[in-house]
Amino acid sequence: MLASWLWNPTIKDVSSDIRVKDPERKSIHIVAFGNEGAGFSEDDQQRSLIWTYLGRSALVSETDSSLLLNSTNQLRNPAFTEYQACVFGNVRLLVHDCPFWDIFESDWYTSRNLIGEADIIVIKYSVNDKSSFQELKDIYAPLIKKALNHCSVPVIISAVGARQNEVPCTCPLCISDRGSCVTASEGIQLAKDLGATYLELHSLNDFYIGKYFGGVLEYFMIQCLNQKSEKMKKRKKSHKCHGVKPPQLDQPEKMPILKGEASHYDSDLRNLLFCCQCVDVIFYSEALKEVAEAHRIVLCSVSHVFMLLFNVKSPADIQDSSIIRTAQTLFAADQEAVSPILNPGSSCNSPVRVIVKDSSFCSCLSDILHFIYSGAFQWDILEEHIKKKLKDPGNIELVLERVKCILKIPGKINSSWNCRSYLSKRPLQLCNSNLRLFFNTTVLADVMFKIQGATVPAHRAVLVARCEVMAAMFNGNYIESNSFLVPVYGISKDTFLSFLEYLYTDSCCPASILQAMSLLICAEMYQVSRLQHICELYIITQLQSMPSRELASTSLSVVSLLRKAKFHNSDCLSNWLLHFIASNYLIFSQKPEFEDLSVEERNFVEMHRWPSSMYLKQLAEYRNYIHSRKCHCLVM
Repeated sequence: MLASWLWNPTIKDVSSDIRVKDPERKSIHIVAFGNEGAGFSEDDQQRSLIWTYLGRSALVSETDSSLLLNSTNQLRNPAFTEYQACVFGNVRLLVHDCPFWDIFESDWYTSRNLIGEADIIVIKYSVNDKSSFQELKDIYAPLIKKALNHCSVPVIISAVGARQNEVPCTCPLCISDRGSCVTASEGIQLAKDLGATYLELHSLNDFYIGKYFGGVLEYFMIQCLNQKSEKMKKRKKSHKCHGVKPPQLDQPEKMPILKGEASHYDSDLRNLLFCCQCVDVIFYSEALKEVAEAHRIVLCSVSHVFMLLFNVKSPADIQDSSIIRTAQTLFAADQEAVSPILNPGSSCNSPVRVIVKDSSFCSCLSDILHFIYSGAFQWDILEEHIKKKLKDPGNIELVLERVKCILKIPGKINSSWNCRSYLSKRPLQLCNSNLRLFFNTTVLADVMFKIQGATVPAHRAVLVARCEVMAAMFNGNYIESNSFLVPVYGISKDTFLSFLEYLYTDSCCPASILQAMSLLICAEMYQVSRLQHICELYIITQLQSMPSRELASTSLSVVSLLRKAKFHNSDCLSNWLLHFIASNYLIFSQKPEFEDLSVEERNFVEMHRWPSSMYLKQLAEYRNYIHSRKCHCLVM
């Protein structure tokens, strides 16, 4: 039977499919690499390890072989020999024996596929061929390790032949034949590198082939068959149980996108200078000619010089001689009208009259005030305007130095370059950051709001600039325009303070969703649209970040938020809340507040609900099918 393998080989092209053709039949694929011929005597040169095992093993039957060539079709150097046989009665055994290592160089694709599809890999070498072993260790073993890519494929390394010394030594520590032969220690080290099992086969007799090599190989065959049987059982069970596919859950509808509104804080203050409303300071030249009108709250928010001028701070508070000297030499104010605290007995005090002592500075005052009201950061524009009005370089330098001193921070030196750099880094922030100092203080306050039995001080100039309703209230034919004490109804003190804080600083930070809703109602009452949008975004962000478990257990009523949003004309928020309820239908449908939805709102939620009623119906049918078949559900 074995002779037929040699005398009647079947020549196949390397592109032949080497996969197992019958997937239902159990099979084992073994790939053997290496030439162990030098390990035998000249009489045994034609024999090979795989050839001998297949011929002598009692487990092997129905053997056949064929010779497969490499891509160069050179008959003298076949790439590998293919053996097909049966083991364990009905298990198909497919063996590819590759005696030449150059298959990795001439046909890397085929060698890689062989390794990838192998169930067991056998590496053979002759103990008397040191050069071939060195090539295996240095070149081909790393390639095999890379091709395996951490796969759990068992590898057997067989050191074949008797060393050519008089007495073969099997001691791993022996180095007597290390110069010409491959020692056992070298083979063991190679096996460790590949995670392989190491065998020494001194002869191809029944002991070494049948019991030693054959025993190890058949052990791995049995392990391989057991693993394949387990996989097959799981595959059949899964196919049997899940013949009916689970329903597909669609993604929920995309939530409406709310767009924020850009800040117009800088334009509000700039328009305050041009409209001349709530003016409380008037600048005059030395000839007592009116030059400009302004607001003490804005001037003091950017300059310690004006704080000194209007008695907001004392020289002891400033402790900077240059600022004190500038306030004294540049301006002269009517000291009887510069009290920082408003007299409660009158609606408003008369504007403070300030004389500008420097004629050059006085001629550029309108540009300087525009620079301050614009946020005090456009230094290059101010410098250009001053140069157009003043032709004398000395006067230009003097005026610029005075402006720098007005903007100076006590204790710091401001050069021209430092002023440009410092102001450019804080665009539009000098006023709104420093206006915070005057928020909820009586300093320079000219109006008091009475709310919930308490009083809240404020400054008409800021209110008029930032809120159109306030501007109409304080400048129209309303009682508030001449009143110092203005009552506020329907809003809590904390909410109104948050509203005023936004007007002063252009920012707000609600403490909760309910406070944000209260602030949104206040913003709608006073028609401050940007604050409305900020509150809407805060509510949406908080609800979106709430986990499902918290959303199900919270006492917060989303339906109540929806009612308030609709009542106060917050269309974007109400639309978003409806989609939010629909997207979390299973949670909100279990809450009592769900019954408070109107018929129109209920219809909208049912139409856009997630998951849909159709999906839940299909899921219930799938569950019943799974439970009836006693299988494990893939979905739940």
